[in-house]
Amino acid sequence: MRTAYSVETVRAAEHELMARLPEGALMQRAAAGLAAVCAGLLGRVYGARVALLVGTGDNGGDALYAGARLARRGAGVTAVLLDPERAHAGGLAALRAAGGRQAERVPQRVDLVVDGLLGIGGRGGLRPAAAALVAQVPPGARVVAVDLPSGVDADTGEVAGAAVRADVTVTFGAYKPGLLIDPGAERAGVVRLVDIGLTLPDTAVARALQHADVRALLPVPTAESDKYRRGVVGVVAGSEQYPGAAVLSVAGALRGGAGAVRYVGPARAAEMVLARYPETLIGRGRVQSWVVGPGLGAGREGEVAELLAGAAADGVAVLVDADGLRGLDPGVLRAHPRPVLLTPHAGEAAALLGVGRARVEGARLASVRELAGRYGVAVLLKGSTTLVAGAGGGGPVRVNATGTPWLATAGSGDVLSGVAGALLAAGLGAVDAGSVAAYLHGLAGRRAAAGAPVLAHGVAEALPGAWRDACAPA
Repeated sequence: MRTAYSVETVRAAEHELMARLPEGALMQRAAAGLAAVCAGLLGRVYGARVALLVGTGDNGGDALYAGARLARRGAGVTAVLLDPERAHAGGLAALRAAGGRQAERVPQRVDLVVDGLLGIGGRGGLRPAAAALVAQVPPGARVVAVDLPSGVDADTGEVAGAAVRADVTVTFGAYKPGLLIDPGAERAGVVRLVDIGLTLPDTAVARALQHADVRALLPVPTAESDKYRRGVVGVVAGSEQYPGAAVLSVAGALRGGAGAVRYVGPARAAEMVLARYPETLIGRGRVQSWVVGPGLGAGREGEVAELLAGAAADGVAVLVDADGLRGLDPGVLRAHPRPVLLTPHAGEAAALLGVGRARVEGARLASVRELAGRYGVAVLLKGSTTLVAGAGGGGPVRVNATGTPWLATAGSGDVLSGVAGALLAAGLGAVDAGSVAAYLHGLAGRRAAAGAPVLAHGVAEALPGAWRDACAPA
C-alpha cells in the first residue's frame, strides 16, 4: 500500500532525523537519490545537457547537489536561479566545483530539466517570476520534479495557478497526498520514492491500494460456500428510458463475485437483463446488499427513500448511485445501521454539496471528506482520481491508482456500482468495498481498452481477468 502523509508530518520526521545526523547528510541522501533517477532517465550521462530550475529552499539545494553529481559524471549542467542572492550556498558551490555553470535563462537545447523551484510547503501556484522560468523550458525536454511539481499543493493535490508538469517526480521519504490526487497527480507523472530513512507515525492522509492489498481483501469462496454465503445483491436500476443501466449494473455485480443477483425494475429492462444474464433472479427476496440508482431517471426519489427504509429495517448494506442520489436525506443516511456507500461523480457531488462542479474537481480531497461528513456515510467520488472516504470523512482517504481515461464512457459507472455492491454483499465494509471495486474496475478498463475506445460492457467482461491479475502471486 502506498501511504501519503501531510507536510507537517513529513517535516517533523525530517527534523527528528536531522537531529541525529551530521549537518547536511539528509540533503545529500536526497540529492543522491535524485541524481540516480536523473542518470537512469538520461541513459548516457556523459555529454548530456541538464538544466536546473533552482528556488530558494531546500528543494533548490537538492537540485544543485544532484546537478553537481551529474556534472562530475560528465554532464553539462546549467543552473538558472530564481533568486541568486538566496540560492543554497553549499549546493551552488558544489555545482561550480564540479564544472557546472550558472545562467540567467534556460538553455534551449537540453535533455533534462530539474524542477527545484518550490518545496512541499509551497501554496497557491507559481508566482510570476517562477512561472516565467518554467515557460522557458523548451518543448520536448523531459522534466523531473524534486519532491513535488512546483505549484502543486502537497497536502491536497490542488493547483491554484500555474504549476510545473513533470514527466517524473522524485519524492523523498514518503508520498505526499498531492502526488496521488488530481489535479496534482496528473502533473506529477511517474512518481519515484527515495528512502531517506524517515520514521513516520500511523497518521496517514491517504492510502493507495496495490495488488497485495486487494488480494488480501477479495472474498474467495470455500467448499462450504453457497450463493447466500457468497452474497446476493439486489439491483434497483434502469427505466424505460435507460434500460441498459440495469444490464450493466447486473453485469458488474455478477462479474464482481456475487453469489446471485436479484433485479427489481421495469419489465422491459428485466427482459434485457434476462436475455443477457439468465442467471439473474427477478423480483424482491433475500439479499445482503442493495444497489440503487443507475438509470432510474427523474422523479423516483420516493422509491429510493422506501428502499433505504426497508434496508435499514432489514440491516442490509446499500450503495446509492446516479439518479438515486437526488434528494437524499442526511439524517436518514446517518441513522442507517449497515454500511452505506454513495458513489457520485463530480457533477453529482457538486449537487449534493450545493456548489459548482469546478470546485469539486479542483478540491477532490476536501470534497469527498465534506460529503462523507455531511451525510455520515462512506463516499466514493468518481473521476480522474477516484477517492473513497469513510463515514464522517475522518481517517485516511483511499486513492485508486488504476484506470484509464477510456473509462470515461456511458455505463462505466453502472458497472462499478455492481462490483461494489457485490463486495458489500460479501461482507466487506463500505470503504474496502468501494476501493477494491474501483481498483478492479480500473484494471478491467485497462485490459478492455488496451489503448483504444472501450464500451462499458467490455469493462464488465474484463473483470475476471482483472481479478486474476490482482490475485496472481507476486
